[in-house]
Amino acid sequence: DTSLAEVNSFCPSMPISPSSMINQYKFEDGPELRDLFITVDDPESHITAIETFITYRVVTKTSRGEFDSSEYEVRRRYQDFLWLKNRLEEAHPTLIIPPLPEKFIMKGMVERFSDEFIETRRKALHKFLNRIGDHPTLTFNEDFKIFLTAQAWELSSRKKQGPGLLSRMGQTVRAVASSVRGAVKNRPGMFTEMNDYMETFSQKINLLDKIAHRIYKEEKDYFNEMKEYGPIHTLWSASEEDIADSLKGIASCIDRCCKATEKRMAGLSENLLPILHEYVLYSEILMGVLKRRDQIQGELDSKVDALANKKTEKDLFLEEIGKLEDKVERANNALKADWDRWKQNMQCDMRSTFTTVADNNLRFYEECLATWESFLASQTADLHVEEDCEDRP
Repeated sequence: DTSLAEVNSFCPSMPISPSSMINQYKFEDGPELRDLFITVDDPESHITAIETFITYRVVTKTSRGEFDSSEYEVRRRYQDFLWLKNRLEEAHPTLIIPPLPEKFIMKGMVERFSDEFIETRRKALHKFLNRIGDHPTLTFNEDFKIFLTAQAWELSSRKKQGPGLLSRMGQTVRAVASSVRGAVKNRPGMFTEMNDYMETFSQKINLLDKIAHRIYKEEKDYFNEMKEYGPIHTLWSASEEDIADSLKGIASCIDRCCKATEKRMAGLSENLLPILHEYVLYSEILMGVLKRRDQIQGELDSKVDALANKKTEKDLFLEEIGKLEDKVERANNALKADWDRWKQNMQCDMRSTFTTVADNNLRFYEECLATWESFLASQTADLHVEEDCEDRP
């Protein structure tokens, strides 16, 4: 589910300016016609007497008829992205809304407002919008369009309108479902399997996420030790004339291995860690979506039970039950379609990520092996020269 615009943001050799972005795509080419391209870039700090926050430029290129222009440029802060996510969840309670990065520190790896934190967040926000833009239903959501196109005052006015009808209906569903104890009686087996799958997936992906962060921390500690380890050999060589060349050679090898380790760490922080953590957040979202589906089912079940105990007003209850049955069917169909799409994207992301990590590890070990083999060959050659000199009369 990686968009071309997303690939663009991760590749420093490719241009990311709005003026050059449109040249990377051809609206009329390709079997999959794309008509919406979004880029999040240019983070900017704002300091007021009350708070400090970052805004990001959101550039949109489109050929869709429902847009008044083919190009938009707006600035958005994190809370605007959060508003959009909440509105999407209200409007589509059983669709899988892409995750947002956490509001503050990400796993304690970087400090808030540091360049690394801001860039990590920018990439995550970029991916968030492009995943929505690639979704067959969410991409046509009215709030999404307003987010991409409205000026600051227009967006502020929209945000003040409060929750809509769907949100109030969702609150009613939650209120009814909260009174229902135990498992949903009539939950289809498919959704029980989904729930079991997500419980296992959540457990495994959280464990992988924790271990990967621990490995990264250990790798960082090792890298810092390596940076001190090499220069010591260089200093030692100044007082050991007979083995000075060997000591300098070791120092050089350590330095090259240190640089290779730094590249490997960058690969982990740019490729593995963000994907694992994104799917940790996805696991929480999926569990929430399944719970909301069960809440809709619970509302229907409670009405059916109430009808069985009622001797009057049966026609009114039957009408309500008919509407709830339609609502449950729509929720089920939406979730089933989104579930298949999400699993396919997840498997594609994981294959791509693990392949990239394996490739980076292979290059790392090959580079380190070649470095030490070259040093060993030079030492062996010097040893043979010395032996030949000793054998001569």
